[in-house]
Amino acid sequence: MGIPLSHRPARVIDLDTMRQRQQARKRLVRLAPELDGLEMVYRLPSESEAYYGMPLLAWGLRDDGEVVGLVPWMESLTPCQMLDDPEHGHFIGYRDPETEELFEEPPEHKVLELEQAAAYFEYEETEEATLIQQLPETQGTHALCMDESGAPWQLKQVFGWRLYSDGAIEALLADERLVESTPILPGDACLYPGHSRHRVVYFFQRQIANRIRREDPATLEALALMVMPDADQRE
Repeated sequence: MGIPLSHRPARVIDLDTMRQRQQARKRLVRLAPELDGLEMVYRLPSESEAYYGMPLLAWGLRDDGEVVGLVPWMESLTPCQMLDDPEHGHFIGYRDPETEELFEEPPEHKVLELEQAAAYFEYEETEEATLIQQLPETQGTHALCMDESGAPWQLKQVFGWRLYSDGAIEALLADERLVESTPILPGDACLYPGHSRHRVVYFFQRQIANRIRREDPATLEALALMVMPDADQRE
């Protein structure tokens, strides 16, 4: 015979602990570069009839087994599903530009690749975050770096990406004073994680970075509207 609900001892639910567990299961545990030109498709709320494509940089396997596409977006290498912003865009799906096929789920060959690699490179959990994987940058991504208020911003090329055991991903930037040989490759001593030196790091595709270098007026105006208010809020 069961115990009446009114007589059962109260169960305390620690919401913070549950939230931390859910976040831990969403952390990335393995990356695979996208080398076949597949894209993320998104739309802007201001242009509901127009769709845009952006090349995927990589795919990521989460601790809960989910596989997500990843693009350099705003301040991080971002899972496509997280693009749900009233100003900057909404994720629609993935696209193969060669066949023009639009699909919602990651391709099976990437899922299998990530699952097999994660099983082979099984890492032990540690209290401190440790480096578990490093990817080369293949798209010419650049980072706009800002430090203390009033200091000039720097536009720097991204040379690679590091995945840490806590799921964090850092872009690798070069300290030009320490460059000993070119081309610069992941593992060179001149490279450092972006957020280890810069307060704010925003990512841009190569063509946008070239417009910033040329000081294109429209690009600089859009940049000021998008980046500077966020930077000021961090003071």
